[in-house]
Amino acid sequence: MDEKPNDVEVNSEENTVPDNSPVDACIDYGRDVLATQLGFVKDKNYDFAPQFRDLTTQLYLIGVMWKYAEGLKQAQNPRETAFEAMEVMLIRDGTKPKEASKRIEFLKRMASMEDGSNALAVVIGYESQPNDQSLVEVFEHYIDDIQVSGAFWRLYDRGKKIMLYGGLFVAFVVIWFITLFMPGNSTIAILAAGLISAALFVIPVFLVGLLIYYLKIKKNKQST
Repeated sequence: MDEKPNDVEVNSEENTVPDNSPVDACIDYGRDVLATQLGFVKDKNYDFAPQFRDLTTQLYLIGVMWKYAEGLKQAQNPRETAFEAMEVMLIRDGTKPKEASKRIEFLKRMASMEDGSNALAVVIGYESQPNDQSLVEVFEHYIDDIQVSGAFWRLYDRGKKIMLYGGLFVAFVVIWFITLFMPGNSTIAILAAGLISAALFVIPVFLVGLLIYYLKIKKNKQST
């Protein structure tokens, strides 16, 4: 038997869904809830990393559909039905079946904590009520967490591009210079010089990025 969030009473009323599978019923219900909740979230103008925002929203929606599935006669395993509904929803929204399957495996890992309890977003989604602001409540728990902030994610993304394009540019310039002004070198020697030059550019940029990350995390911990 799947573990349910603590201190939550299971809805004893069964939802009747004629001519509709439990998965489809959960998807329809989940989309309605999500449309309302995203409206509340939009009003808050949160700035979270896209990966974190999507993960949190999906875990919340799994909790919502899990609770709803418990009231369906046809749902033998409500928790698993919620994950099945999420997978079908992803595919219908354009995700390739193989990628959707991998995403669901990832969500299953993230939905449970190390001690076996359910993740915060899943619990709040399970406990949510119609037209409340429960998804906002989830995001409010992370509003001061710099590791999931949009600004930090953009800094990380820019850093990756600087290392990639900067390293390629330095390698190209070195290879061009050696080929033009130092003829007689072997192809292997020229390529090795380009790779070493690129590494001499990438490594310091990477270390500076780590230093910025450390300082930001340290500052955030001190402020909290």
